[in-house]
Amino acid sequence: MPAIKNFYDLDCWKESKDIYLAMRKFIGQDAIKKEYYLKDQLLRASLSISNNIAEGFERGGKKEFRRFLIIANGSAAEVKKHAFIIDGGGK
Repeated sequence: MPAIKNFYDLDCWKESKDIYLAMRKFIGQDAIKKEYYLKDQLLRASLSISNNIAEGFERGGKKEFRRFLIIANGSAAEVKKHAFIIDGGGK
């Protein structure tokens, strides 16, 4: 298997980009139009996932990349939490 040379070739980065696009669509729903602070934070957290994957990859070291993947995972958890709240707690 050839070594991955660019962050945009990583499956996790591709999926994180899709998460951001899905969140943009999600926040357009009428039920959450007035939740400005949550919508803003949801977009920032979802964008942070792909940003941290890219930044960690470009740092060049395994230890740094791992650290940024952990941060990206934290942002993913934040996205889940915000989406859960906006969606009415799963009701």
